[in-house]
Amino acid sequence: MATVLARLFLFTWLILPFCGTEKARHRERALRQRDAEYIERCTGRDMGSQNCTRNRTEASQPFHYNGCMQGPAGTPGREGNPGVNGIPGTPGFPGRDGLKGEKGECVRESFEEPWKPNFKQCAWKSLNYGIDLGKIAECTFTKMRTDSALRVVFSGSLRLKCKNACCQRWYFTFNGAECTGPLPIEAIIYLDQGSPEFNSTINIHRTSSVEGLCEGIHAGLVDVAVWVGICPDYPRGDASTGWNSVSRVIIEELPK
Repeated sequence: MATVLARLFLFTWLILPFCGTEKARHRERALRQRDAEYIERCTGRDMGSQNCTRNRTEASQPFHYNGCMQGPAGTPGREGNPGVNGIPGTPGFPGRDGLKGEKGECVRESFEEPWKPNFKQCAWKSLNYGIDLGKIAECTFTKMRTDSALRVVFSGSLRLKCKNACCQRWYFTFNGAECTGPLPIEAIIYLDQGSPEFNSTINIHRTSSVEGLCEGIHAGLVDVAVWVGICPDYPRGDASTGWNSVSRVIIEELPK
């Protein structure tokens, strides 16, 4: 008899807790199923419709899980940190060839040396040339470039005298010809007949200059000369050049 009672007590001690636990589980499962059916029925509908009604007391009751009341929603969390850069993608396929361009112009580059000064001076202490027609002085110059110009200057004493009106002309030549680029380089002296009150044979020597630029002369040796001659349509007088003073010719090559 004692053995039977002991076995009954052990069975009751093992089985009853299990039954209580099973009842609690069934109750919780029923509550969850009811809540799920309500949410499914009322999601996206008007809460006042016939299919989605329950009394205010029931609607205001919070859901219960495991016998605990659900609390209010928490404060939203902060934004997360930006993610790291992704792995670079693979290179794309090469593009197609472009259209053929237009034919360009051929440009020839020229490399020229820097410009160097090139000049010369010829001087005479006392020419004392009393000729009226002909060459007075000559100076040879080496021109370095064809596309340059020559600047020439004659400085010296000039004189002209006559009893009647007369005119004399002093001018430059280059290799025996006057300048044509653009025009001759010259200077003239003209004397009028005068009046009976004055001596028309007065003899005055004055230092004068004849100068100018000439273009179109080829590179190489250039004979630069000073000449004296007559003026067109006027009679010749008594000319004198370089009396009792220094006369000079200055030649300079200049870039155009």
